[in-house]
This record gives sequence, structure tokens and C-alpha cells, in this order.
Amino acid sequence: MGSKRRMRRVAAWGLSLAAAGFAALNVLAYNHAWVMMHFVSGGSCTPRPERLTRGARWMTLLRGVRIPRPRGTATPADVGLAFECLTIPSSDGARLGAWYCAAADNAPLAIVFHGYSADKSTVLPEAAALHGLGLAVLLVDFHGSGESSETSTTIGYTEADDVAAAAAYARARLPPYAALLLHGQSMGAAAILRAVAERGVQADALILEAVFDTLLNTVRNRFALMHTPSFPSAELLVFWGGVQNGFNAFALRPVDYAAAVRIPVLVLHGEHDPRARLADARRVFNALAGPKTLHVFENAAHESYAAGHPQEWRLTVGAFLRGVRVTEP
Repeated sequence: MGSKRRMRRVAAWGLSLAAAGFAALNVLAYNHAWVMMHFVSGGSCTPRPERLTRGARWMTLLRGVRIPRPRGTATPADVGLAFECLTIPSSDGARLGAWYCAAADNAPLAIVFHGYSADKSTVLPEAAALHGLGLAVLLVDFHGSGESSETSTTIGYTEADDVAAAAAYARARLPPYAALLLHGQSMGAAAILRAVAERGVQADALILEAVFDTLLNTVRNRFALMHTPSFPSAELLVFWGGVQNGFNAFALRPVDYAAAVRIPVLVLHGEHDPRARLADARRVFNALAGPKTLHVFENAAHESYAAGHPQEWRLTVGAFLRGVRVTEP
């Protein structure tokens, strides 16, 4: 009998420790989700995982990252473009900062969207290249970034509403254009796919750079960069991020949105992207229902291809736009 009582006590202690460990893991995941999706004022940003020492990685796992509100200092003037500053109303009262760079009368229009923890100044290389191809360009800050209002992000989910708002603004307020191109990097690509699939946004073509297939997978990829097992931490982080922001974060799945996209799409991806892996991008590409082209930049990671591979980017994008008649042959 004494032996059985000891075994029951040991089992009870084991269950208590497991429950305490799981509770602690939830607290960590909750805090990580909060700091990943809420920007802070000023200060320095936590370095990328691959640049952290082993000790710094463990401290980051315990404390979470620190991401100041994205706000660049460059403007289109720095890449030789004249521009107009605009404010676009979005959902829930958000106000989106934007730059408009005009082109010839009735030129095609490209609306360009940045990635996570970035702002519209980070897509200036793409804007300059697109303008050089004859397109007018509208660069937009998602809510929480740059000159927009708010301080949070949903990594592509509610940003789809910002895409819809920018497209509606372009139709109603900008000069007439011959065709509409939506261009997005990473989070911006995810937001565009959701906007087209679930918000009824209409465009003539899309360019998706460094797109991820699901939010859960891209979070798992970040744990891999920390050399840390992702299960169940990634699942908990995605769960709590959705709870904190009022949406089902597991439903942020660009690979599913892609199945509803029937317009021409150019997918650009880095061969060695550790955040949105090439296999993830291929799943999105394979799911697209319309005309599509995939171009892989050799030896490229999660980066601006227009900045790092300007000639290759311009030739690839130019050929795509001519092929789908967004620009003249």
C-alpha cells in the first residue's frame, strides 16, 4: 500500500510539474505574440536570429523581441522620383500614409506594399524600377508602420483591408490608369492574396515577393533560425497572437487564398530564404489558379531582389508585365 501511495504522489507531482511547465510556456508564448505584433516607440530593434550569439538567443526566447515602430527616412526623391504625400482612410478608422509617383497619362498603376516590421521606404527600389518600366506607383504604409496610424500588425490578415482601401482610393481619387498591378513583399504578398480572395479586390496582375504559405509555417521557420524546437511554442504563439488581435491566426494561409486567384501572377523568391522557404513559396505558386510564373533568385535570402539583383529583377518583371499586357510589348 505504501508503495502505491508513493507512486500516486510521484504521478501527481509529475502532472503538477507538467501543468506548471505548460502554463509557463503559455505565458512566454503570450508575451512573444504581443511583442511581435505590437511596435514600441524608439530604441533599437532586436537583431535577426542568425546574428545573435547563443546566449542572446536564449535571452530573446525568454524576453521576446523588441521591434520599434517601422519608420524610414528615405523618400522617393532619394531614388529620383517626384512624389505627392497622401493619406488613405482604411477600416476601423485607420489612416494610411502613402506616396504617389505619377507617370504618363493613363499609364498602368502599381500599388506597392512592404513586409513585416518595415515601411514604404523599404520598397523604394521596387518603386523606382516599376516607374522606370512606365508605371505610376503608389507606395503604402500598412497600419502601424511609417506614416500610418495604429501601433500593431497582424502580419497580413487585417492588412488585407489596407490593400482593399488603397485599391479603392486609387479608383476613386487617382488619375485614370490603364491597368492595376498589386506588388507585395512577404507580409504584403500575404495581404494581397487575402484581399483578392476574400475582400473582392480586383487587379490585372500581381507580383508576390518572398511569400509565405501559412503564418504557422513562417513562425516555425523563425524558431528554426533560433535553433529551437518549434512545437508546441509556434502553435501557442500563433494562437495567442490571434486571440490578442481578434482573429483566427491559424486561418492566415496564403496557400489557401491563392486557389481563388485567377489573374496573372509573378512569384519572385530567394533560393535560400530562411523565413519563407522556397518550398513554402512553391506551395503558394502551385495553388494559384490562373496564369503564373515563378522566378527564383539564386543565392538570395529574405531580401529586396530589386536592390540586390537589380538587372535580373528588372528583366524578369519587365518580361512578365509585357506578357500580360500591363505594359506595352
